[in-house]
Amino acid sequence: MRPELEGTAGNGLAPSAFSFTAYGSSAPSPAESSARVLLVDDEPRMLRSLSELLKSRGFALTSAASGGEAIRHLSQGPFDLVILDLRLPDISGHEIMDFMNTQQTGANMIVTSGDWGIEAAIGALKRGAYDYLRKPYSPEELLKTVDNALKQRRLQAENRHIAWQLESSERKYRYLVDSSPDIIYTLDHEGRFTFVNDRVHQLLSFSRDELIGEHYSVLIHDEDVKRANYVFNEARGDYRPSRNVELRLKSRHADGEARTFTHELMRIPFSTNGKSQETDLSRRELFGTYGVARDISDRKRADELITYQAYHDILTDLPNRVLFKDRLGLAVLQAKRNDSGLALLFIDLDRFKLVNDTLGHGIGDELLQQTAIRLKACLRSGDTLARLGGDEFTAVLPELNDRHDAVLIAEKFLECLRLPFQLAGQSVHISASIGIAIYPGDGESIDELIRNSDIAMYHTKAEGKNGHSFFDRSMLDASYQKIALEHSLRIALELGELEMYYQPQVDVKTRKIVGAEALMRWNHPERGFLSAGEFLPFAEENGLIIPISDWMLEAICLNLLAWNAVGGESVRLSLNLSPQYLDRGDFFDKLKNALGRHHIAPSQIEVEVTENICIRNPQIAIEQLDKLGQLGVSVAIDDFGTGYSSLSYLHRFPIHTIKIDRSFVMKIQDDNSQFPVVLAIISIAKGLGLNLVAEGVETSAQERYLENSGCRTMQGYLYHKPLPQKRLLELLLEQVSLP
Repeated sequence: MRPELEGTAGNGLAPSAFSFTAYGSSAPSPAESSARVLLVDDEPRMLRSLSELLKSRGFALTSAASGGEAIRHLSQGPFDLVILDLRLPDISGHEIMDFMNTQQTGANMIVTSGDWGIEAAIGALKRGAYDYLRKPYSPEELLKTVDNALKQRRLQAENRHIAWQLESSERKYRYLVDSSPDIIYTLDHEGRFTFVNDRVHQLLSFSRDELIGEHYSVLIHDEDVKRANYVFNEARGDYRPSRNVELRLKSRHADGEARTFTHELMRIPFSTNGKSQETDLSRRELFGTYGVARDISDRKRADELITYQAYHDILTDLPNRVLFKDRLGLAVLQAKRNDSGLALLFIDLDRFKLVNDTLGHGIGDELLQQTAIRLKACLRSGDTLARLGGDEFTAVLPELNDRHDAVLIAEKFLECLRLPFQLAGQSVHISASIGIAIYPGDGESIDELIRNSDIAMYHTKAEGKNGHSFFDRSMLDASYQKIALEHSLRIALELGELEMYYQPQVDVKTRKIVGAEALMRWNHPERGFLSAGEFLPFAEENGLIIPISDWMLEAICLNLLAWNAVGGESVRLSLNLSPQYLDRGDFFDKLKNALGRHHIAPSQIEVEVTENICIRNPQIAIEQLDKLGQLGVSVAIDDFGTGYSSLSYLHRFPIHTIKIDRSFVMKIQDDNSQFPVVLAIISIAKGLGLNLVAEGVETSAQERYLENSGCRTMQGYLYHKPLPQKRLLELLLEQVSLP
């Protein structure tokens, strides 16, 4: 089918016949084929011809036969292309174009007109027409113009989209750059800023505008300018890909003056990269530098804090064990190089544990802090005071002239600690035991000096505390003996070398044995029988007191069974209890189970505790002793009057018996004299209705004085020494056989 269009020279297509598919320079793109096209002409025949011509192109066509209709369509929706006849019955084409420009419809305009005057064409082109076609025009010309107009529109749209993308991308990257926590910059080949982001203002209070064109050195601290120049010049010289260096920067002060930070300089690693371009095949030319500057001041401070804490005691701010050993090592090297002396003082606080347990760890920490301040004030500028841990301190005294210098420092330490510490509203008194080791006589290595000063300190403690001692080789031998003794004690439990002895308690009226105090002995294979005082302190120090006390519970229960088998009146057994054993929450259960297994009445057991147990942890002690009382076991205060005696303890704690210490009994030489302390203790016992036992009675005068004063039960060498189980059984048998 070959449809034909007719036209006239005045207002139509050129008179010819054509096939629709024969025209067009190329097939339209998908975007162009879906274009919305408005056809405006007052000739119905022309509108039909245009519609037929363009319909095959896939356009969405809308027709308007007047200017008013065209404006109505333009108001209702957007169009991509308007083919507009200038001569319309109601409104001219120029007016429609003015409307489109005013409303910014954005459509491309192709103007057709039968007017051959130049003014009409100029008016149309001035109003933004894409092209002006005079009637009659050929179909080929129209289709080509339509295709070109739509292609231009598509290209314009693509350009606008690309421009939008570029603008959007620029905004995004500008935002990212300005929001960066780092300073991002570029420099020209002379080192002048060509770009810097807003972070520079936030960090350094310099605006971007005042830095652009300035040399980078305006921001660098004066002491770091030389190093900065080296780095930047190196990047220009050999085109290294990057270079990092830490630099300190200046910050603008509130008054506008540029200065370095007054509190701490900002340290920033500059990452620099050379910017270059190839000028020919063999040569590259540097035209600038770009890089990133990051504020690492906080990280540096954190690193410094971590490093400081790694080498210092957090509580006292003194060097810790690691730094102390380093300082001691340097002092030893210096002493060896200068052939000079060196002293190491090992300081351990006396009674600190008592204060810590009684007043609490918070008060104990405060005591350590105040102690560190006092000790540090006694040292010279080149000396080092360190805290090893707990209540142990060390002092390194380099460049020592003679031993007397170390004595002076040690005595200063002791003197400064004599003044009371004000803690928690009360005065606290402590002292110190100090051991001194001298280089090189007492050791040439760090470990030897520490060990020997520690040994000397323990020697001071053994001698009564609150003093100082120089290391001596004999102390090392004694320490080795302690180690050997501890090892032997562990084996003694396994080999059955421990044995229970008993010292009878006698009623002086009837001369009968009414009780006995259990005393442990160690049948040492080389040293013979050792008393409890010779080995139990080592057991408490080394954690052996618990298994030894467990063994003792079982042993005394077996011996009590033998006593009861003799017949006669039951004899009460007094059991000395270690504070460590009482502090263990399972002591009560162990005792209860042992008595139950061996069918022994709890009334036959009396637990002896020292006054210090009441001081160490009074609440736990009260709970444990109350449970013993409920079970039927009586409690005795041993060595009453020698420790921190207080009548309140006798009211607060479930006490049944008071024992008069041998130190008071020994002072009784004449039964006609007065001994007020003994009389006071006896009076307290009578007033509170407590049992009374006197220890260490060795003479008849002591016996008479105590009996006349009201004490009836006594133990001591006047009656019996501590006896093995076999001998005690013989005495009990003899007692039963008496009338």
